[in-house]
Amino acid sequence: MSAQSSARGFASLAVHAGQEPDEATGAVIPPVHFSTTYAQDGIGGLRGGYEYGRSGNPTRTALQTQLAAIEGGTHALSFASGLAAEDALLRAVLRPGDEVLLGNDVYGGTFRLISRVLGDWGVKLRVVDMSDPEKVRAAVAERAPRILWVETPSNPLLRITDIAGLAEIGHGVGALVVVDNTFATPALQRPLSFGADVVVHSTTKYLGGHSDVVGGALVLNDDELAEKIGFLQFAVGAVSGPLDAWLTTRGIKTLAVRMRQHSENGLAVASFLDGHDRVAQVYYPGLASHPGHELASRQMAGFGGIVSLALESGEAARRFAESLRLFTLAESLGGVESLVNYPDAMTHASVRGTEAAVPVEVVRLSVGIEDAADLLADIEQALQA
Repeated sequence: MSAQSSARGFASLAVHAGQEPDEATGAVIPPVHFSTTYAQDGIGGLRGGYEYGRSGNPTRTALQTQLAAIEGGTHALSFASGLAAEDALLRAVLRPGDEVLLGNDVYGGTFRLISRVLGDWGVKLRVVDMSDPEKVRAAVAERAPRILWVETPSNPLLRITDIAGLAEIGHGVGALVVVDNTFATPALQRPLSFGADVVVHSTTKYLGGHSDVVGGALVLNDDELAEKIGFLQFAVGAVSGPLDAWLTTRGIKTLAVRMRQHSENGLAVASFLDGHDRVAQVYYPGLASHPGHELASRQMAGFGGIVSLALESGEAARRFAESLRLFTLAESLGGVESLVNYPDAMTHASVRGTEAAVPVEVVRLSVGIEDAADLLADIEQALQA
């Protein structure tokens, strides 16, 4: 029996799924396949189904097997970026005149892709507070969307959405329910098990985990939809390269232990900030005061490493972000190092002036795996600054 077939728990699947030792040499780590083309045994005689690097690559296949296993899906597709993954999904599902119902607290790039890129193609967009099921129910009753797009925890205000409840609402009007699981990762939350149709990842973030590779992924169980997305993956070509796929696979192998440390440090940071006289509000589902805390406790195995906070003003928020030293001021999140981001002018600048705009006083922290005492000392000196 192979190690992969013996793996049952999440950490075991993360290490072994798609990672059988190399048949030719016994190498425990499968090789990276850089070849762009593959020899055929006669015309159309493909070895293992491989013919050309855009249509398939063994290293990418291994990553896709790993991704499907850890999310509990039957199909996974790997892309060059999270937005490339989203674009393929949206184009596979939507037609001109269709509508996406999106949360009012989401990644700015998702909002921009739907409103400014697909909007020119005739796709419509509405936003609603996804953490309020009654508002969602009212929105779909007014007009049924083709896609119900959920982020939980949301970016950057960490709102928590009831995935099972939203899946029931969405399916009741024939909508496809998509969950962006980038913040939680399957180490903490598996949306397909709650009824979601498709899971989206920016694998750039926690799955890669080391701020050294850009990628995206989709995981699902629907054979027909997977075939449609797979066609676009091949025909449009926004695939992950072999080294990118290998780096993502390597990151996933330590995801379980990293997410435990991210969550532990995230709670320490949030608890320190909570009640601090220079902090107006803390957004972190691990705090009992968070409105989504009880739901997150049931739906997630931990609360993750993203903590957002509001200061007294936009100017104070900017000063705080620029005064941190151990936290690096940078885009992105989910790496082993701690980062600070000012959403209004950075990750969410594209949604300024819209219903998805982020308050100017909000700062987002991606809490890394450093010593918590050092992180807290850095935050304290920045707050005093």
